[in-house]
This record gives sequence, C-alpha cells and structure tokens, in this order.
Amino acid sequence: MSVFDEEKYFHTQLVKHGVNYNLAATAAKVIASGKSDELLTPEEIRLATEACKEWSKQRQRLERVNSLSNM
Repeated sequence: MSVFDEEKYFHTQLVKHGVNYNLAATAAKVIASGKSDELLTPEEIRLATEACKEWSKQRQRLERVNSLSNM
C-alpha cells in the first residue's frame, strides 16, 4: 500500500469514529509517514496521540452500544 493510500485509510478510519476531520488529516499524515518518534516534532506526536485517543474512546463507546443492542 502506498503512503497516500495508507494516509487515506487512516484518515477515513479516524473520521468514521468521530475524530475531527482536520485533526484526523494531520494524524493520518503523521501515522502514514512511518517516521520514528525521534523524527517527529512534539506537535506531531501530540496531534497523533490526541487523534488516536479520541478514536479509541469512540470505538469503545460504539462497541458498548452494539453489545447492548444485541442483548
């Protein structure tokens, strides 16, 4: 998968789970770049971490809702 395709995929997944569009775009670019943490700026690390935390929180919420609706 090309870097562009990876970036598009990550962006779609982040937005799909409730992450702000612009934050998701920035985070997707950082994640798809494949750079090690040492090569990222503190701001890039902060934005990617923030987006991933929001994605995780929303995904867990969705899983809980789905498990309740299957009861």
